[in-house]
Amino acid sequence: MNALDKKKELEEVRMKMTGLEQLQAVIDAGTPPAIGRTMEFDLSEISFGKAIFTGYPGEKHLNPIGTVHGGYAATLLDSALGCAIHTVLEPGERYTTVDLNVKYLRAMLPGMGKVTATAEVVHKGRKIATSEARLIGEDGKLYATGNTTCAIY
Repeated sequence: MNALDKKKELEEVRMKMTGLEQLQAVIDAGTPPAIGRTMEFDLSEISFGKAIFTGYPGEKHLNPIGTVHGGYAATLLDSALGCAIHTVLEPGERYTTVDLNVKYLRAMLPGMGKVTATAEVVHKGRKIATSEARLIGEDGKLYATGNTTCAIY
């Protein structure tokens, strides 16, 4: 079997699984998406309608003024928000982000320790789903919030 046939076979298997089963398989396999390795964050916990990511902002995430770039928080929140929606998908359903809204409440600094993005689904209909998330530092402070709308297809 060539690589294209293997990819097609894997896609057929994936489309028979619920979103929660798909994400659990990713966690069980220990093969996070490349963005997690690049940004140093992981999908650490999932349940139906909920996803939790943890990250460690560091020096490589700095912007020119010496704080962690807002894109780090946005990417972490976007990942949690999307995966929360992913957990409620039925077999064969997919989604894509329509919008992402982030509110930055305080600056993150390198070496601040672990940050946790917790997202929960607010609504899932036939065509649209929404979720909201909070990004909290290990100091217990709220650093950012986010919400998203996704199209279901």
